[in-house]
Amino acid sequence: MYEPGKSQFSYLPFLWPAAFAAATASEAAALIAEQFARLAVGADGEAPLQEPSWATPNAIALDLKAVRLRDFSTANAGTPTLLCAPFALHGGTAVDFAPGHSLVGALRDAGITRLFVTDWRSATADMRFRAIDDYLADLNVLVDAIGGRADLIGLCQGGWMALLYAARFPGKVRKLAIAGAPVDTAAGHSGLSRLVEATPPRMFEQLVQLGDGRMLGQQALKFWSPQTLEPAEIHQLLQTPRRIGSPEFAALAEAFRRWYAWTIDLPGTFYLEIVDQLYKHNALALGEFTALGETVDLRAMKAPLYLLAARDDELVAPEQVFAAQRLVGTPPNQIATAMAPCRHLGLFMGQTILDEHWRTIGQWLGAAERPAKERVANLVN
Repeated sequence: MYEPGKSQFSYLPFLWPAAFAAATASEAAALIAEQFARLAVGADGEAPLQEPSWATPNAIALDLKAVRLRDFSTANAGTPTLLCAPFALHGGTAVDFAPGHSLVGALRDAGITRLFVTDWRSATADMRFRAIDDYLADLNVLVDAIGGRADLIGLCQGGWMALLYAARFPGKVRKLAIAGAPVDTAAGHSGLSRLVEATPPRMFEQLVQLGDGRMLGQQALKFWSPQTLEPAEIHQLLQTPRRIGSPEFAALAEAFRRWYAWTIDLPGTFYLEIVDQLYKHNALALGEFTALGETVDLRAMKAPLYLLAARDDELVAPEQVFAAQRLVGTPPNQIATAMAPCRHLGLFMGQTILDEHWRTIGQWLGAAERPAKERVANLVN
């Protein structure tokens, strides 16, 4: 999920180096197999990594096989907000990394008092066949657990899932906010979507086979990531006022490196469905995505909608996010959009973006039912 630098395609385990994309599928598969075998050998002697902790105190409201429902509420009244955290290379702590870099904290500061977060579990070997439908069913259980109707916030891979859920169960979603989520992958090009488009499906299948049915986060991280995370890149991503070279920034940067080093594994079935349905066939935007037994028409989603994109995002082009405006059934005057001056993870971790954009979104969620554009204008002024 993290893009350490625009010059490198080291974002997600979806990606293949350009040299592999230019090779035949069998040649690329052999190269990947060799590299992953080396990584597996090197990983045996390494100390296990510690799962990142959450910055904000919380309680486990519900504990399922594939997801924990974390409760960050400060009150027990009003419409609950469910934050659908990303389910990609890194875990849900992306939304609550550290004080000043916590989306959870920003939403609570904006007045959200009933706040829950999806904490997706890393896939174990017996979870390798879990599919998108299984995670949508889990999401449905979580919404029921907090009252049966909620405001949803979907981030990155959790964003298209939240949108899909809202269209599949429109009566259960009061408002929906999406940030950095690929809704229409044909609407604009990103580094990620270009490489997925150019890569034969067999290559993705080979990755899953090498993981014995899973997309293994640690092996993917070592294969795709840079050897070091430069202080300047971390400083830009986190948008911190701490000066590079100061002890305060050094501690923050080290905490980020530890967070970045810990990864989650994805079920192979889920991973391949995303590649095929979301990227290869663009089924969500074309109205051809089947979810829990029904073909989903996004026009069934008529709730007020807020779309947030990152201006410099190479994972998800802003056009891929904003395309939702023409696909949903929400009236135009109930749709608000915003462009944040950051890269992908800056949407969820950047201090400036949290202070400015997410304060507005939090207040929009809590505002009375007036046209979205009117509410946003009033909140900003």
